[in-house]
Amino acid sequence: MNKRFQSVVAASFVMFFSLIIFSCSEKQISADLIIRGGTIYTAEDSNPVVEAVAVIGDKIVYAGDLKNSLKLEGKNTKVIDLQGKTMTPGFIEGHAHFFGVGYFEIDLDLMKAKNYDEIVEMVRIAVEKAQPGQWILGRGWHQDKWDTLPSNMVKGFQTHEKLSAVSPNNPVVLEHASGHAVQVNAKAMEIAGVNQLSKESLKSVSEEGGEIIRDKNGNPTGIFNELATGLIYKHIPAANDERDRQAIELATQACLRNGITSFQDAGENRRSIEFLRQAKKEGTLGIRLYIMLAGDDKPLVNEWLKKGPEIDSSNILTIRSIKLYCDGALGSRGAWLLEPYTDRADFYGMATISMDSVLATSRQALKAGFQVCSHAIGDRANKEILDRYEIAFKENPEVKDHRFRIEHAQHIAPNDIPRFGQLGVIPAMQAVHMSSDRPWAIDRLGEQRIKEGAYMWQSLLKSGAKIVNGTDAPVEPINPIASFFASVTRQTLQGQPKGGYEPEEKMTRAQGLKSYTIDAAFGAFEETIKGSISNGKLADFTVFSKDIMTVSDDQILSTEVSMTVVGGKVLYEKK
Repeated sequence: MNKRFQSVVAASFVMFFSLIIFSCSEKQISADLIIRGGTIYTAEDSNPVVEAVAVIGDKIVYAGDLKNSLKLEGKNTKVIDLQGKTMTPGFIEGHAHFFGVGYFEIDLDLMKAKNYDEIVEMVRIAVEKAQPGQWILGRGWHQDKWDTLPSNMVKGFQTHEKLSAVSPNNPVVLEHASGHAVQVNAKAMEIAGVNQLSKESLKSVSEEGGEIIRDKNGNPTGIFNELATGLIYKHIPAANDERDRQAIELATQACLRNGITSFQDAGENRRSIEFLRQAKKEGTLGIRLYIMLAGDDKPLVNEWLKKGPEIDSSNILTIRSIKLYCDGALGSRGAWLLEPYTDRADFYGMATISMDSVLATSRQALKAGFQVCSHAIGDRANKEILDRYEIAFKENPEVKDHRFRIEHAQHIAPNDIPRFGQLGVIPAMQAVHMSSDRPWAIDRLGEQRIKEGAYMWQSLLKSGAKIVNGTDAPVEPINPIASFFASVTRQTLQGQPKGGYEPEEKMTRAQGLKSYTIDAAFGAFEETIKGSISNGKLADFTVFSKDIMTVSDDQILSTEVSMTVVGGKVLYEKK
């Protein structure tokens, strides 16, 4: 279904449902669901706030004043009284990792660990419960967020000795919060064949976009950065069917608890896609998914480029994007920079894919009807990708609506900021990263680069770009309230500093709402079917305990998701 056809279908729905409203009093057509009794924000500029919404099937048939909604109320109509709560269009997670959200609830959660010793203790307890040789997996540590650092640090990272001491017989793999680095113990390195003598044989890893952190004697410290993580990952036992089914269930529940009705999944492989298809077939996929193909799986990408996008007419599982992983993360110093890191003067980060590959994929995608979504955090990565996109666009002028994206767009050279709007490239940015990263990111980039090019939301919006918001879960918790708070305050989740970091780059409340609803839908070619509350669109809603558009800044984070509605059905209600 192409964009033009989607628009025609949407217009037909609007006309059809308008006729229903016009004639309902004569024919006694009643809605399946009416929601009223609170403040309802539509994310529609022409009709921003309404008193009531009516639904037939999974579509909205009316959004307007209370009086006219009563004409659609019949004896079988379910009525939900919001009791003063606030309803918005269903929130759309614009960039996260669906299976990762599920696994995060299965494996060790290191996100709240205050220091390295707490992590070592968590692993010790896990080892006591495990069988000898069983792999211990976890995620979420971030050394820049600890209250104290170990005395022995190498290139800004802890070393493995304490970890290895409590896990002599179990390989341990702990992912950095960013997902771009791992810490492993001695047993895992033994299995991977990584030791001091392997230094030369692993030289190519650094050259190809990865790094094994070593001490002054050449001994590996247990930190593997970017593509070097593959040396460890390939030894972890193959995925387990039951574990993956559990991950789908847990991820779905987490989304619904947090008011997420649609999820843009930033990179899935063949196996995961088949599991998601099966879940859809069985009716257990409780939210709507928009899938990006994992770009590092070339056979998978080539296969899809030949057969074209898969746009689901039932609006549950659509596949029409390719995710390219182009640099690393700022926390692990893998983000690719134009100038060296302020706190590591010999290092610029790294590209994790050749720019020739970015250009080649962009050319192919434009011809095949696919969107390209490139991960870029550093300013050089953003510049290089914009350059390749621009070449591909000029070579394919017949493609008028490509909606190529840059995922994260976290640090951008000032002269590249206007290019997003000029080229029609969408910055998919996770505002909560600013809250989590800004206090230590200044050590990586220095004050000038932070102020001129980091987390530049308002500047990008003024360039004409639409921002897609999200959390990058499980890098951050999937809670959209935290990301909305960061969008409009530019503060940490502890409310610091007063007035926010670089306050001129704050989003307005209206911009923040749109970044999670209609603009997020635009980022997936879906703004004609979702993202706002208007006739003919999918009946996806999020209900909040407080009015996030009007409460004071310090009240936003205490707001809770009260209800999540997908396709006119209440799939979550807080008890």
